[in-house]
Amino acid sequence: MSARRHLPPRDETELDMTPMLDIVFIMLIFFIVTTSFVKESGVTVSTPQADTASRQENVNIFIAITAAGDIWIDKRPVDPRSVRAIVARLHADKPEGSVIIQADEEAATRVLVDVMDQVRLAGIDKIAIAADKSTD
Repeated sequence: MSARRHLPPRDETELDMTPMLDIVFIMLIFFIVTTSFVKESGVTVSTPQADTASRQENVNIFIAITAAGDIWIDKRPVDPRSVRAIVARLHADKPEGSVIIQADEEAATRVLVDVMDQVRLAGIDKIAIAADKSTD
């Protein structure tokens, strides 16, 4: 008969990290997919004061018009003729969102009206013009 040797049990135990890493990666993917991204204008403008200014919810596109009449969307300057296509593409990402136009108080009204017209032609009716709440 052969004698069997029994090895003494190890004092060390190993912890399998694979399930925890799987859960972390799944959570990361979940948060990336469910996050709504706001498209900032990328430039600071001096908005006019208004007594009836109110906070808008569910906004995903900001368009800025500088005092010189330059149009900014998603942190880059945009040609006025391409506003419609860019806004339509950004709106396709989040169709229930709206647009806020941040026009400088020195900007020409013509540029503001042209931008509003292009946004409406892109199929978006929820448009707001940014203003600061008056502190009188």
